[in-house]
Amino acid sequence: MFEQRFIFDAMSRSAENAVDRRRFFRAAGLSGLTAGAAFVAAGAAASPAAAEESGAPSDAAILNFALNLEYLEAEFYIRAVTGIGLPDNMTTGTGKRGPVIGGRAVSFKTPLIRKYAEEIAGDEKTHVAFLRSALGSAAVSRPRISLDDSFTAAARAAGLIGPHDKFDVYANEVNFLFGAFIFEDVGVTAYKGAAPLISNKTYLEAAAGLLAVEAYHAGIIRTTLYALGVQTPSIYTTVQKISDARDSLAGTTDLDQGIGTAAVANLVPTDANGLAFSRTAAQVLNIVYLDSEQVTSGGFFPAGVNGTINTSGDNDVD
Repeated sequence: MFEQRFIFDAMSRSAENAVDRRRFFRAAGLSGLTAGAAFVAAGAAASPAAAEESGAPSDAAILNFALNLEYLEAEFYIRAVTGIGLPDNMTTGTGKRGPVIGGRAVSFKTPLIRKYAEEIAGDEKTHVAFLRSALGSAAVSRPRISLDDSFTAAARAAGLIGPHDKFDVYANEVNFLFGAFIFEDVGVTAYKGAAPLISNKTYLEAAAGLLAVEAYHAGIIRTTLYALGVQTPSIYTTVQKISDARDSLAGTTDLDQGIGTAAVANLVPTDANGLAFSRTAAQVLNIVYLDSEQVTSGGFFPAGVNGTINTSGDNDVD
């Protein structure tokens, strides 16, 4: 999948240690003097230790953080359209592998919404496969994922339901779209926020491609919800509540945006310059952990994510 020059340039940042680098070379079909020369060249170019000393996460750490999010999205969508999740051979890796709690097939009433869901599910599954292939033996395993209590907690935090009510994201296609809205905008801002931290241009190009696809997905979800709001205006209010909840979890700055009102559409959330905004990894974890404090687990990841980027930010304001 990757050309040899990419392997030479990126090796020191595509694996967590020397053993992983040697395994990567074997997987890439390199051996003997070729592998040895590449190993020396890569080690001379940069090292994970150097990246850590500079305070910047390695490219592998960034892509593994993204892989955790892709596991979550893939499991959410695939279960909605098929009733089952990722195959076991796509969930192994470093770190503790966890089960997926909840999730089932949605009884879609609208053929177009089902087609959208099927396409997005296919994309997310491919994203998991791509990142696992790029990371090789350094890829993290799927962490424990909650698709039941987490959505109830998110709905309560957004004020969509009462403190003792349950929210079943798979009960109908509208609930499913609300769940998709939680994820898609977060994915876009996560990839944009990570882009400046990626040093290898090939990885950066791949991340840009992933960001673009997530942006297409977000546009589909936002547009579909807006269209449904023509007949049911309360949808606009519900989406805004979800947006406000994400904002409150990720910090004090008002960045997140809903889809607008019946009078004015806001299908593309941008800043004053017409640009999408960014979130740090810590802010993303605040949202998926459903906690504004500095924690290492919670919400959609009850046992935390796998990899070195695993702690949310402290966004509490006294």
